[in-house]
Amino acid sequence: MKDLEKWESKRDSDNFTEDEERIFDEIGLNGSSRRKFLKQISAASLSIWASPYFTSELFAQTAENLPDEVKVLLNEVKVNLRVNKMVKPLTLDSRVTLLDALRERLALTGSKKGCDHGQCGACTVMIDGKRKLSCLTLAATCEDKEITTIEGLAEDGRLHPMQEAFLKHDGFQCGYCTPGQICSSVALLEEAKNGEASYVTENFKNIETNLKLSEEEIRERMSGNICRCGTYNNIVQAFKEVHSGDDEMPTWEFATREQMEKAKNA
Repeated sequence: MKDLEKWESKRDSDNFTEDEERIFDEIGLNGSSRRKFLKQISAASLSIWASPYFTSELFAQTAENLPDEVKVLLNEVKVNLRVNKMVKPLTLDSRVTLLDALRERLALTGSKKGCDHGQCGACTVMIDGKRKLSCLTLAATCEDKEITTIEGLAEDGRLHPMQEAFLKHDGFQCGYCTPGQICSSVALLEEAKNGEASYVTENFKNIETNLKLSEEEIRERMSGNICRCGTYNNIVQAFKEVHSGDDEMPTWEFATREQMEKAKNA
């Protein structure tokens, strides 16, 4: 803001340094044209500085009174979002993420904003059956795609089997990451059904459908969803019950002293 005030002061008084005078002369700006140029620069700079603090709706309400330099920043697009089997027509800034559209415009606050950088998985939703990070997905790219959030998993008043399993096996503590964990788990069921490979798939040349995932596979495939409370074993247990009917506790155990020493010296 101080830089803007400085420019405004100079624009009104024409009190420029020798170097500034030389630059303006070189680009052919003098007198009234120079003042007009600085006025436009000031308006554009102010709009860029202020744009993160205002919504497109607020800009649109006074768009007729805004300079052209500011109107360019609105970037509004119309998009039909098909969310949980319902079509939601929205007018959004083209830079709005799917996560913000869901939370701020559609009041679907189940999808959580954790890191907002695609690293924690709390914002995971399903787009056309595939798990996606909604904080890294532009809402404008989801036109007519089938979006499923945590709110859309239950049907006819009955929880999805994965939701019931998470409740049964205490697959959460604070619950912040849980919507993303469940959406990711549901999508993973389809990945296993379709025979999609992962980083720990042993044989890429012989991939079959209807895979029965091992605990190692489950942990690898769910590794993009972070739980700061550390309920990973319960999450694996919940997934295994829905995936294969296996109700046994995960077969993890504490590291031995020898294993710890080996890891320390590795």
